[in-house]
Amino acid sequence: MFIRSIFGITILLAGLTAQPALAQDTKTVLANASKAMGADNVTSVTLVGSGANYNLGQNNNANGPWPRVNLNDYRRTIDLSQPALRASAVTWAAPPQGTPAVQAAFNQVITPANAAWAQQLEIWTTPWGFLKGAAANNATTRTQTVNGRRFHVVTWNAPVKSPGGAPYRVVGYINALTNYVDRVETWLENPVFGDMLVESVYSNWREGANGFMFPSSIVQNRAGSPTFDAQILSAEANPSNLAALMAPPAPAGRGGGPGGGGPGGGAPPAVTASSEKLADGVYRITGGYVALAVEFNDHIVLFEPGPQNEARALANIAEVKRVIPNKPIRYGVISHHHFDHTGGLPAAVAEGITLVTHQNNKAFFERALSAPRTLAPDVMSKSGKKPVIEGMSTKRVFTDGTRTLEVHEMKGLPHADGMLLAYLPKEKIIAYADMYNVPAPTAPAAPPTAGFVVMADNLDRLKIDFDTVISVHAPNPDRPVKKADFIKDLGSRGTN
Repeated sequence: MFIRSIFGITILLAGLTAQPALAQDTKTVLANASKAMGADNVTSVTLVGSGANYNLGQNNNANGPWPRVNLNDYRRTIDLSQPALRASAVTWAAPPQGTPAVQAAFNQVITPANAAWAQQLEIWTTPWGFLKGAAANNATTRTQTVNGRRFHVVTWNAPVKSPGGAPYRVVGYINALTNYVDRVETWLENPVFGDMLVESVYSNWREGANGFMFPSSIVQNRAGSPTFDAQILSAEANPSNLAALMAPPAPAGRGGGPGGGGPGGGAPPAVTASSEKLADGVYRITGGYVALAVEFNDHIVLFEPGPQNEARALANIAEVKRVIPNKPIRYGVISHHHFDHTGGLPAAVAEGITLVTHQNNKAFFERALSAPRTLAPDVMSKSGKKPVIEGMSTKRVFTDGTRTLEVHEMKGLPHADGMLLAYLPKEKIIAYADMYNVPAPTAPAAPPTAGFVVMADNLDRLKIDFDTVISVHAPNPDRPVKKADFIKDLGSRGTN
């Protein structure tokens, strides 16, 4: 017996067995499922209900669920003959400071032109797309009993190839009792999670018109937590108004959003980094998300070692090594766990940098960065190096006797638990992320955000005396901010 995660929960598997002798041939399994689901002649499906999206990598705590955004009046239409998908909903976003919620439109358009598996999987992991894909891609079948329930496990490879050259694998669990597709798994490359499991679970099947069966509950999990769920109130097979349902939304302008003009052609610009000397041995690394490099006697400490993605992290590391040559980057201090600040951590690991993070995040990063990376091998997997991660709580001090760098926890911050701020007492420099959003010079006066207030309160609590403020998100204009500007933007609230 052993533990396994299935259908979004953790259960005990007793007597899990593979039974090839009892397995039906794949053609029979698919035919029985199609008949039971009333899908023999189904080429398109439309679903109506309500649901939610969840923001992968943006949770308040690294060990918690992804943040939820409700989707009202949700409608999804799938045209398997193209294949294509069109979904729409109404969503609401509540901005900070208790101002009224803002209504917005959610739109999702996937066509054959969206060839990436990140898009196409939304079609092929549906019950109907899965059966069609299995029939067309030489699927294999085995039987498996899980917690007393028997499944026909059907596996096929998508014709889409991963960046590493291997095809994406799709695995469906067809309930041997009902012949419904209960669950579909696939894997997608992710810079933090590596080969990330994407699991779609279908339950509470209901009968619609003409014997068409549909799941009234849909949950998609990524890395073990929901990233989408829907409660389906009605469904229709082969809707007569398919063309209208699949029509993309009106362009929002000349941009490249859904229905717009699309992105421009040509290769993306090369990722480069530059630097600005703030003090002897202290450099602000710029070009995208900002990092702070601090030189010690025999090594370097880098605040924000893996921002955005591998290319950005590599460019930042190269610039640090250029301006401070012949010394290793020994430590990389992660401001917080959000993926726009950690998508490049594999590059830091490949460089041999020991990652320092709040203890809340240590186990999370150890698991994520140790996962297989076969779909998109990165510089870390190619290097063969393993992540070395150290946790800290409220304060950590780096010093060589002549220079000191303090790292402090920001307590009470709603944005992220375990946010870390870097402080150079001698140089009176602080570096931070996602608390004080530097306004443009022409921006109208506005009350400080909750994160800004919490940051100021923590600076007061810690009695941090500073002159210069460095944001990981490059300010507008792109420059360090002086204490006077910080206090002015804070308004009537004071700080040391």
